[in-house]
Amino acid sequence: MADTIERIKCLIIGSGPAGYTAAIYAARADLKPVLYTGLEPGGQLTTTTEVDNFPGYPDGVDGPTMMIDLQKQAERFGTDVRIGMVTAVDFSDETGGIHKVTVDNDTQLEAESVIISTGATAKYLGLPSEQRLRGGGVSACAVCDGFFYKGQDVAIVGGGDTAAEEATYLANICNKVTMLVRRDEMRASKAMQHRVNATKNIDLRYNSEVEEVLGDMVVEGLKIKNNLTDEIDEIAITGLFIAIGHIPNTAIFKGQLDMDDTGYVITNGKTTKTNKPGVFASGDVQDKVYRQAVTAAGTGCMAALDAERYLQTIETEVEAE
Repeated sequence: MADTIERIKCLIIGSGPAGYTAAIYAARADLKPVLYTGLEPGGQLTTTTEVDNFPGYPDGVDGPTMMIDLQKQAERFGTDVRIGMVTAVDFSDETGGIHKVTVDNDTQLEAESVIISTGATAKYLGLPSEQRLRGGGVSACAVCDGFFYKGQDVAIVGGGDTAAEEATYLANICNKVTMLVRRDEMRASKAMQHRVNATKNIDLRYNSEVEEVLGDMVVEGLKIKNNLTDEIDEIAITGLFIAIGHIPNTAIFKGQLDMDDTGYVITNGKTTKTNKPGVFASGDVQDKVYRQAVTAAGTGCMAALDAERYLQTIETEVEAE
């Protein structure tokens, strides 16, 4: 380990749309940002084959290409993009100060400001056939990918509000939506349940679980198991949407940052400020409602602006002393 610990003005943790957008703005503000990519450079979008709803791509773009574009743009303004994973943090107390960060369990850094853009990981069923066909018809975001299945038969797994909302969204553009609920009732609010039940092209199946996703290169069908009778049914579909929740990537920040009961970082009002001065959160790590690339990018911009203003305030206070 080096004798002198590196001091960074603006450290960005995470390399999705939020992280790279924060880097673009921070670099243009001469904050000399250093961005650590994490285990999955580019974030969730690297597993998305086509992105049609991000502004600036009239013909659409595949997820990995879009993330390479964002990285190049961030680097063009001087962002130092590094491969590595932040494994521990020691944020200063509520009075502000220098934040200590460990990368890959070894490298020690100090940061005057930190932007957390570590995102959230979608929960999947864990079936080999499901994992094999991710990007080939298996998706965790109906709003992102539903358009590609317009007029087709699809299925969705889940029984909460998100699943109900996405099922009704899909029903507006797809021919038929088979909704699989593992229990004998939905967890969704009564209002959302009524909406699902009132939608004629949603086939709601309780006590039903995915046994296997059928297809070689793309989704062609589904084996469904009734968990009460063990009966197996097969349906023909072209898209399978998993809506059983997300896990925010916030484990290393627990005990230091305020979080809600599901682990999402709580930010102050319409800002990206956390409860620790100089620490900001952007993207899906603090957003469990919208979870879109464009909204993540928007909060990445906000985080960089918040960090810039924070650092200006600190510098002004130091000069005054």
